Amino acid sequence: MNIVNLHLYKRLALDSHYTNSNSNSEIKVSGSESSYRDRIYIVKDLMLKLMEHNELNQTTLLSFCGLNLKKHKSILDELQSNEFISKSEMPYGKRRIIIYKPTRKGIEFCTNILEPYEMVFPRRKTSNNHSPNNIYQEDKIQEQPKDEEQRHPN
Repeated sequence: MNIVNLHLYKRLALDSHYTNSNSNSEIKVSGSESSYRDRIYIVKDLMLKLMEHNELNQTTLLSFCGLNLKKHKSILDELQSNEFISKSEMPYGKRRIIIYKPTRKGIEFCTNILEPYEMVFPRRKTSNNHSPNNIYQEDKIQEQPKDEEQRHPN
């Protein structure tokens, strides 16, 4: 396989990686490359925000974490059912405000499980370092010295 075909093959393989969608482990595609967060990192982000602010209403918490209520409500419910966060409702006129607070169990879970997990398995940075264009450019840069060596043998 020559160099041009190798680059094309790598581009196609990477492009198909970014456009295929497996259950929960692929990158979202909505016209541009947006990063995907694994569920465990969403949980960690939620817990850290609650620990940082001590309590947040539902809208603010989801907004700070960059999440969508319809898509991610199940994660909040799961955290509550596992007693990692507590949920309380406060009336506000005709509406009710949902307030979340971290529990002692949730704080211990975050510090003993989630933080060490991220140290061992850091988040992938797909938008900056591993986009198809950057990999293609890195390959070109790595191959330039080889080409120069072939042109100017000692």
